[in-house]
Amino acid sequence: MKIMTKILNKAYWENRYQEQETGWDIGLVSTPLKEYIDQLKNKKIKILIPGAGNGYEFEYLHQAGFLDVFVIDIAMTPLKNIQQRMPHLDAKHLINQDFFELEEQYDLILEQTFFCALSPILRKAYVEKMASLLKPKGKIVGLLFEFPLTAEGPPFGGSKEEYLSLFDKHFTLKVMETAYNSIKPRAGKELFVQFEKK
Repeated sequence: MKIMTKILNKAYWENRYQEQETGWDIGLVSTPLKEYIDQLKNKKIKILIPGAGNGYEFEYLHQAGFLDVFVIDIAMTPLKNIQQRMPHLDAKHLINQDFFELEEQYDLILEQTFFCALSPILRKAYVEKMASLLKPKGKIVGLLFEFPLTAEGPPFGGSKEEYLSLFDKHFTLKVMETAYNSIKPRAGKELFVQFEKK
């Protein structure tokens, strides 16, 4: 694989939002995550959505009565967009910080296009950070892309085999299957996953 030359830092992501180069933004909560959220019973759980962008999953959770929900994004613009849509929201729920510097613990972390936006060299660090952010038996639930990993990206792809080996040390696999309810452009390219912290 060629060495990636893009520097995926705060300035890069801020610029993508400022220029509205946000092809990943589907403008609403993604169907697989919506259906997962809809079957959650305990509305008191503490939830994190990293790299949440414009935060449609966050907004949907809030409307559904989940109030202990937080988003973290390295770029400020998408957090401002959430605040504009939800003017009464306490700003403490919107964390403008590098994910790898966050120090907290959660019951559930929702993965929605964050993993695939990180440089692939950070994947091991991502798994370790996820483990540190989750309470015992805490879960990562969401979507990982399934298409060949190349230097072109973000988004960066990956495979079931890679994900299984990456997560195995810290997590027990509960579900990994091709999402049946992806949006059309992503059909057949998304794995719905649930990992539970060991």
